[in-house]
Amino acid sequence: MSKLYFCLLFLLFCFSVNAQEEYVVKGTVLDVNTQIPLEAATVYFSNVKDSTVLEYTTTDKNGLFKISSKKYEKPIFLKISYIGYQTYVEEQKEISENKDFGKLYLLENVNALAGVTIKSEAPPIRVKKDTLEFHAGSFKVRPDSNVETLLKQLPGFEVDSDGKITVNGKEVTQFLVNGKTFFDRDGAMALKNLPAEIINKIQVSDFKTKKEELSKQESTSDYSTINLTIDEKKNKGFFGKFLGGFGTDERYESSMVMNFFNNKQKISVLASSNNINSSGFSMDEVFDSMGGGRNTRGSSGSTVSGSGKGITQSNLAGFNYTDEWMKDFDATASYNFSNTNTENASKSKQTNLLPTGNFSTESESKSRDENTGNKANLEVEYKINPTTRISVTPKLNLSNSNSNSSAENFSRDGDDALLNESISKSYRENKSTNFGNTINFNKAFQKKSRNLSFVFTNNNTRSGSDVLTESKTIFHQDGQSDDVRNQMSNNENTNDSYSADIEYTEPITDSIRIRFGADFDWTNGMKDLKTFDFNADSQSYSVLNESLTNFITSRQNSVSPKVGITFEKNKFTFNLNSSTSIIDFDNHSLYLNKVIDLNKKYVLPYGRAQIRYKLDRSKFITLRYDYSNSLPSSSQLLAVENLANPLNTIIGNPNLNPNEKHSANVNFRNFDFRTRSGYTLFVKGDYNNSEVISISVYDASRKRTTTYENISGTYATAIGGNWNQSIKREAHTLRYGIGLNSSYSFDKGFTNGVLYSAKSLGITPRVYLNYDYGEVLTIAPSYGLSYNESKYSNYVTSGSANVVHRINLQTTSYWPKNWVFGNDFGYTYNSRIASGFKKDFYLWNTSLSYGFFDKNMIAKVKVYDVLNQNQNFSRTISATAIRDEENTILKRYAMFSLTYKIQDFSGMKKLPKGGNRREGSRDAMGEN
Repeated sequence: MSKLYFCLLFLLFCFSVNAQEEYVVKGTVLDVNTQIPLEAATVYFSNVKDSTVLEYTTTDKNGLFKISSKKYEKPIFLKISYIGYQTYVEEQKEISENKDFGKLYLLENVNALAGVTIKSEAPPIRVKKDTLEFHAGSFKVRPDSNVETLLKQLPGFEVDSDGKITVNGKEVTQFLVNGKTFFDRDGAMALKNLPAEIINKIQVSDFKTKKEELSKQESTSDYSTINLTIDEKKNKGFFGKFLGGFGTDERYESSMVMNFFNNKQKISVLASSNNINSSGFSMDEVFDSMGGGRNTRGSSGSTVSGSGKGITQSNLAGFNYTDEWMKDFDATASYNFSNTNTENASKSKQTNLLPTGNFSTESESKSRDENTGNKANLEVEYKINPTTRISVTPKLNLSNSNSNSSAENFSRDGDDALLNESISKSYRENKSTNFGNTINFNKAFQKKSRNLSFVFTNNNTRSGSDVLTESKTIFHQDGQSDDVRNQMSNNENTNDSYSADIEYTEPITDSIRIRFGADFDWTNGMKDLKTFDFNADSQSYSVLNESLTNFITSRQNSVSPKVGITFEKNKFTFNLNSSTSIIDFDNHSLYLNKVIDLNKKYVLPYGRAQIRYKLDRSKFITLRYDYSNSLPSSSQLLAVENLANPLNTIIGNPNLNPNEKHSANVNFRNFDFRTRSGYTLFVKGDYNNSEVISISVYDASRKRTTTYENISGTYATAIGGNWNQSIKREAHTLRYGIGLNSSYSFDKGFTNGVLYSAKSLGITPRVYLNYDYGEVLTIAPSYGLSYNESKYSNYVTSGSANVVHRINLQTTSYWPKNWVFGNDFGYTYNSRIASGFKKDFYLWNTSLSYGFFDKNMIAKVKVYDVLNQNQNFSRTISATAIRDEENTILKRYAMFSLTYKIQDFSGMKKLPKGGNRREGSRDAMGEN
């Protein structure tokens, strides 16, 4: 810990020394004709010699700007850029004192408004209506960096060690490349595999559904979308990377990625194979695909483990294709093949908390699971004419899996008397086919904002499983008969759902739009379970077990008329949407030669109101309220016994009411590009008028009978926020932030038929820092604490509490030249771990690489879990049980790998020493 504090003090000292000679340059930007202040104009200094951006900021609502700058004893340009205006340029011989430029005037660019393209230097940041745009060439990153590294340099961006990205406090849930998906919308493929040097712009906007995008409606989401545009000069060529590694304990990894670009046509191919618990294709620059190479910083939760349950061998292959087949006809296709094999050995002990007395269950199990998947996606979009567009996105998913498992367990009461014991083994095979498709059609009319949209969606699933089970359960109380099984079960499931969404939007005034339409939904499901006991005479599974055989069908049809209104004026937007679903819910069961029909009709209202107010360019406040209802499932409603588990009989309750919930949240976001600092605040809550929960009753042998009930009056609230800032002084860049999430909930439940209530409090503060010294060194310490407390009433225990501390230190050194030395050190303490086991552990991963042949070949040695302390023990505490569990986990190994990189882009120049400079730093004003 003392070393960590020393590093932090050293960083602060460097900044204090470096900030001694600092000057303030300020002024006001106005329209030359109207004298109106220009908000969000980009003001920046650039080097006269090579146009490198040195400092930048944006103007506030009064047109004011202020730049804190170090001393420059060489000529620089002061430049001001604003969309629709000519770029203001003024040369300064040096910056050696504070200076007030007073009023600076921009001249409207008449030619640009007329559609004439005028070449000018792209500013580092632009605000374009609802889109925030960054010019990638203005942000310096190391050569060979990927997109994720580039995003970490941008103001307002936060990238955690899990790859989750937030921009100005809003989580990014969709990533596009030139407006199209790259394998998938979550962005992992693009972030880890695209080189930063080919990116021209990073555009951030509110996430929109396809329907909102086509109809040009305002976004109703609290999430963001990032679109990466590729530099035109590098949009023709290829790049790729090949990796192979072998290590101790027969650990290995291999991967390949190739990308081909030919203007609008893009083809990417990738493949990987490893047995180090990396089932995706998200390679880290320092640790490659090492599972857990970068520790999670500041995460919360009630369990602690190193790398999940079991050790997984995975194989993956796929391709992505994007092209414009003809004018106004775009297509994107992708295919992914995956195969994983996971082996695990587990031990657990669970204390079940009952009003009538606790009992414990101990178990040991071994399992092997293999899963194979084939996914194919296609998206085509056709602009039929300037006012009509259609988008079709079919998806096909084929999966096969098989598993072998064996288990032993026994239960004892509080006096250590044996209640029941069992031994079992099973083999399962599953096959599933899923086809889904969405058709989005939109017709815009001559009158602005008037449009007609139609969305049709279908989802068709066919699945089947064969399960061979051998088990014996012995009951030691109440004289119950033992349960012995040697069975083969076949379960066939189908589910077909179709929906149609028709909506018409009519503008009443320039500020008010009304929407009306209807949703139509049809769902049909079928479950056909047949179980056969082993026939000793015929040596086959031929005796039908009627108590474990069932046939269920479920049909749900609904019509939901809806109406909505939008009011948008200046900085204020109000959305109100309301609908009512008229539902026919028919369920049928054939069980033990008895027919059970359950037909219900529901009228369920839904509503959403949202207010957004933009205080200025950087400050937003959002208020949202939702009222929703949802139906119980057919298995929860049908009074049919499910005897699949010898220790738990489940039966539905036909008298259940729908789930009914109220939700509200408030968000406030602010990011100031002048100070490169920002913060977010949120408050949210859910209240359940009605909620379906399970209720179990135990007999003397602790065999359960489970059914379902409605409860009301439960709620959950959360409040929190975060603040971050970025400071840059010459080669020094410091990014730091703090965050706090807290929650409070009131819950109800039943244990052995007795109603209890629980009040839970959770507080999770965190602090993090990232320091970069040019292209030489990166240091990133972080600390997170998670405190959870629960109090129970009318219950066997009064409550519980625990605290988890997590400290993480990531360091990466790029000195001496061609060498990269990476370390990731994590410490975790969990007070919840049971006595007799370590409550804390260290996880240290390290990597050392050397690049030769102009860094096209990289040799690397890395060690996972250097101290061999990765924790395989976890404890989970709930309202009804305390569970301690041990699993097979990945332990220490060392690996040597070789990586080879190839690339060739037309128009690409050799990178100069000391930085990643890009061509294409010129931008078209008319295109912006």
